[in-house]
Amino acid sequence: MQKHIIVNDRNYYKRLDKFLRNNYKELKLGFIYKLLRKGFIYVNGKRVKKQDFELNIGDSVEIRYNGPLDERKKEEKILPRPLDLEIIFEDDKIIAINKPAGISVHPGRNEEKVTIIEGLLYYAKDKFEPHLVHRLDKHTSGVLVIAKNKIVSRELTDIIKGRDITKKYQALVVGYLKGDNNKLESVLEDKNAVLYYDVLENYKVNNIDLTLVDIELKTGRKHQIRKQFAKIGSPVAGDNKYGNFEVNRILKKQIGLKRYFLHSYFLEFRYKNKRYTLISNLTPDLRKVLNRLGG
Repeated sequence: MQKHIIVNDRNYYKRLDKFLRNNYKELKLGFIYKLLRKGFIYVNGKRVKKQDFELNIGDSVEIRYNGPLDERKKEEKILPRPLDLEIIFEDDKIIAINKPAGISVHPGRNEEKVTIIEGLLYYAKDKFEPHLVHRLDKHTSGVLVIAKNKIVSRELTDIIKGRDITKKYQALVVGYLKGDNNKLESVLEDKNAVLYYDVLENYKVNNIDLTLVDIELKTGRKHQIRKQFAKIGSPVAGDNKYGNFEVNRILKKQIGLKRYFLHSYFLEFRYKNKRYTLISNLTPDLRKVLNRLGG
């Protein structure tokens, strides 16, 4: 494996992780992220750990790792582990659960809690093989659909990525918003990102304006809702990554908001001449927040 590559017109990708994925195709994705995490990636002689570090033509990218490359296989093994799953719906093709906040969908770095996929493997007890067809962020709750075999997984993934699906969320965002059928459109990770939202209620806490919104997601980009609302100056309440830490600290103290307020409550699609309508009620912790706001 060539461990030192100069960025040029032919191999260029703006983000460091995309560059590594496309120029070191013999390495699995999880192993590439491990190399970044552990500090084995250098750009122009300096250690870089940020996945979204921006590269330029002429940069020198180097992997300073001398261990066995098959070490990555250790990361791939996922074992069944018991987890209390709230099942919304199940048939011979899919299983849909109400994903709780604070639980990761898939094992990752520094993840000690049982993940959704580990819990599903335990639940399946070799009767079916669970496959993720979409994801929710660790602290996002709500409807999560899992396929029961590879064929269903491939077909459902195409449906969920396409337009013949309805995906709805509720979010509490910082700031005063108004109106219905508002459209947010932007480019995220070089792809078009679109959502629509209606305002459900406006609140105020310690001179902080808050708005409860109903969102219909038209595309499925990573952190899309959180990024797009932050872009218009109304980040999701409780989101320290894209929002305001001081505002979130006040909201935690005043209304007990301990995670970002984002919930996937509705998913509807047609598969094999059957329409699936999956609904997940707002979680108790988010209901308490609304009650404290008077909603």
